[in-house]
Amino acid sequence: MADVTRLDEAQIAAHLEQTPGWGREGDEIKRAFEFENFQQAFGFLAQVAILAEKADHHPEIWNVYNQVRLALTTHDADGLTHKDFALAAQINAIGQ
Repeated sequence: MADVTRLDEAQIAAHLEQTPGWGREGDEIKRAFEFENFQQAFGFLAQVAILAEKADHHPEIWNVYNQVRLALTTHDADGLTHKDFALAAQINAIGQ
C-alpha cells in the first residue's frame, strides 16, 4: 500500500517539479487536458479510471466535450501524499 503520510511543503515543491503539467491549488494538485474530440477525451478517462482503480486512489474528474480536468488529493491524510504524485505521473504517461 502506498504511503498516506502528508507531504511537507518542500516535498510537495520537489514532486511538482517532477510532475509536468500539474499545479497546486491548496491541498490538491490539478491538471487540464485537451483532446481533438469527445471520443479521445472519454478514452483517456477510461484509462484514468483503470489506473485509479489499481491504485485505489480516485481523482475528481471534470469533462466537457474534448476537455478534461483532474484533481488529486488524499482525503485520509487531509492533504497531498506520495499517492497523489504517483497517480499523477501515471496519468501523465497516458495523457501526453
